Amino acid sequence: MTHYCVTNMPGAVPITSTYALTNATLPYVNALAREGVHGAVAAMPGLKHGVNVAAGAVTYLPVAEATGVQFRDVDEALSAVPAG
Repeated sequence: MTHYCVTNMPGAVPITSTYALTNATLPYVNALAREGVHGAVAAMPGLKHGVNVAAGAVTYLPVAEATGVQFRDVDEALSAVPAG
């Protein structure tokens, strides 16, 4: 078995890597556009882990710590976002 690692491998195959990234992220983008943040998070619970900011609050602890901004729990912040 041969293992090969290059840090910028996507740069060597830009079209292929763009298609791969698009195929991985487009379902989330479509759900957010179609259902709004509340509906998308309800339909795709894993999406909640990708929410970094909601209702003006930072909901990802490492970002809050790195920027000196107060952290707010994602569920609490999302409850402040109007549904629909």
